[in-house]
Amino acid sequence: MTTTALVTGANKGLGRETVRRLAALGWDVFLAARDAGRGGAAVAELAAAGLDVRFVPLDVTSDESVATAADTVRAEVGRLDVLVNNAGVGGRVSPPTDTTAASLREVFEVNVFGAVRVTNAFLPLLRAAERPRVVMVSSGMGSFTVANDPRWFDLVPAQLGYPASKAALNMITSQYARALDGVLVNAVDPGYTATDLTDHAGFQTVAEDADVIVRLARVDSDGPTGGFFDRKGIVPW
Repeated sequence: MTTTALVTGANKGLGRETVRRLAALGWDVFLAARDAGRGGAAVAELAAAGLDVRFVPLDVTSDESVATAADTVRAEVGRLDVLVNNAGVGGRVSPPTDTTAASLREVFEVNVFGAVRVTNAFLPLLRAAERPRVVMVSSGMGSFTVANDPRWFDLVPAQLGYPASKAALNMITSQYARALDGVLVNAVDPGYTATDLTDHAGFQTVAEDADVIVRLARVDSDGPTGGFFDRKGIVPW
């Protein structure tokens, strides 16, 4: 039976690379994106490379959009083996004392509430799979240990939105893993990636940073759950 997967925020960058890698394994992959034009273009590019990928419109900030996407996947394949919650935004970088509650809310709406909204909507389809997996794309910036490492101070300025949202996502991952018997739920830190999110200033390529996402998407039923991983192994909370 072909493995089915859905990746959110997948019209470009890390999400698109994850779709490409999973489709290359022969999986039936849904490329989910908010913008239909960009999502359709990404699917066309992958098709030109010989990869058969399905597009599904999905705005993680909209209950209606997420529900419609879940209905589409249910109608087309009836289950979901792997959900990759990749959609995320960096938000405006400003000192903590200059950060407003409204700007924090914008980041949390996508990075935190969006992941919860999508996971809950697709949970019935995940439960219909034999060995369901959920991968939450987090960041080392959401690690208290990493965030307090002086080696990062000059590179990453003190800020609230993005690190706090990823720290929240890590806790959400932990709690889903406790609550969802039979569903493996893990968070990953792809690394400092050269994407639009980092203004292409990252150290690693999207191909390198997709490694950990693909690895956690492929774990067996006896694999880890409730963990936080990067390419090298376990990331400290």
